[in-house]
Amino acid sequence: MKKVEAIVKPSKLKAIQAGLIAAGIPCMTVVPVKGCGLQKTYAEVYRGTERPLILHSKVLIICVISDENLEKCIDVILDNASEGNVGDGKIFVYDVVDAIRIRNRERGGGAIR
Repeated sequence: MKKVEAIVKPSKLKAIQAGLIAAGIPCMTVVPVKGCGLQKTYAEVYRGTERPLILHSKVLIICVISDENLEKCIDVILDNASEGNVGDGKIFVYDVVDAIRIRNRERGGGAIR
């Protein structure tokens, strides 16, 4: 099993979600996050005062998937999130040792289906 974490622009979330569902990967967790990377900062004017904003709003998509679905999941995210610009996001892949469904104590691959 693998855990895929993708940090992407919020505007790309619906397309990624639709692509994952179409690919047979319907389970995901989405968390709003703020962060900075290679993007330049920008300034926001609030009540006549200009304030530089360093952190950009993004969403973190988390999917725990079987090893067979790993490349399919990554391809869907890349196809739907990429604009070819700085700030498109990042994908991280981790090994998952075990998963346990709380309801019936099912373990392993069966718990993520």
